[in-house]
Amino acid sequence: MAWLESELRFQAAFSRHAFQLPPSPTRPAKEIFVSDRSSDFSTLPDAHRNLAPASLRRARLATMAVFFVAGMMYASWGVHVPTVRDRFHLNPAMLSVALFAVAGGSIAAMATNASWIARVGTRRACLAGGLTMSVCAALILVVPTYWLLLIVLAIFGAGMATLDVAMNAEASAVEEAVGRPIMSSLHGMFSVGGMTGAAVGGALLSRGMAPAVHLSLAGALAALVLLIACPAVLPHVPHHEHSDPATPKANRWRSPALWALGVMALVALIAEGAMYDWATVYMRDVVLATPALASAAYAAFSGGMAAARFAGDAVRARFGAPQLVMASASLACAGMVGALLLPYPVAAMTGFTLMGLGLANMMPVLFAAAARVRGIHAAEGLAHVAGLAYFGLLLGPVIIGGVAQVTSLPIGLSVVAVCAALIAFAGPKVLRRLRI
Repeated sequence: MAWLESELRFQAAFSRHAFQLPPSPTRPAKEIFVSDRSSDFSTLPDAHRNLAPASLRRARLATMAVFFVAGMMYASWGVHVPTVRDRFHLNPAMLSVALFAVAGGSIAAMATNASWIARVGTRRACLAGGLTMSVCAALILVVPTYWLLLIVLAIFGAGMATLDVAMNAEASAVEEAVGRPIMSSLHGMFSVGGMTGAAVGGALLSRGMAPAVHLSLAGALAALVLLIACPAVLPHVPHHEHSDPATPKANRWRSPALWALGVMALVALIAEGAMYDWATVYMRDVVLATPALASAAYAAFSGGMAAARFAGDAVRARFGAPQLVMASASLACAGMVGALLLPYPVAAMTGFTLMGLGLANMMPVLFAAAARVRGIHAAEGLAHVAGLAYFGLLLGPVIIGGVAQVTSLPIGLSVVAVCAALIAFAGPKVLRRLRI
């Protein structure tokens, strides 16, 4: 999921804007497609406007739990990639196909499930996606053949993507209902879930738990949390009840706003995906760090992301989304340049931490923007942006590897700095034009 993560774009009060082209004698003023929510809740559907404060608190806590579970399950699967390789005796090419099955299932779901999510609501979609992911996780290490593994992984990816779109649509609705930014902190719960899943999984495996048992327990825990949390999310509101009568329903494939946000998300996740796969390699091969210190580079990047996400909502409310995106991308660019120019352990670790701090709030900001494109249901807007962004996550490591192959790894990783610089330059302009 790269040029588009614009979640931090509200100010202390949410004022509704629609961008107007300058009127001319031959062309009337025409709206562009993004709007903010109003601080007096006049645009909220009745089902959400009339909720008691206790119900809103329960909905927010339930959404936090769903984000945590999603992060935990993603990390629990990630811990077992080497286990899958050994269990099925996979060579690098076969393992790549297995990993691509997850990506392919995710992309297919994002392209096809958005209308279904808009129709049935986030509660049913979160349950369907999350339970599918949980069941498939329990099957990954027990299926007897490689071809069945590919099918299970593809369905696992589809469930994960369905949950991803639905929980972000729910997060946007909760943010609108409470009247202040909360999207970044919810994404922070995803990060915490990921770190918890990886840490607990590693600890259990080191104590002798069978990998298949670990994945089954993780799936059972995720299913239990979802069954408890999802009944507390906001009630479903059909798309026609959300729509402004003056704004006709739009086609997401023809929305300039969604394509602009999607391209930004693509660029952002090119940088983020490269950091996930290449930071440790850079520490080991260029910085010549010890294996333990090289592994800590990933932790530094992830820790920076988690910390910044929990702080991002307050920053967005105080300064607005364009300023947050510009400052964050500039920080990420500076961190990457510093790590490349000073290939020493402390400098590189500091640079990777700054990268995490800088990239953390891109996706929350862009997802919040995608959920508020006028005339398009939140689930459809999110699926469009997330699908483009996911291509960036896949392309990032490949681009860096290709550039490094013909030049060097530091030059390859300079692509990350370029991506951050592009977002710092163009991102605020896009967000201001869309009145984010």
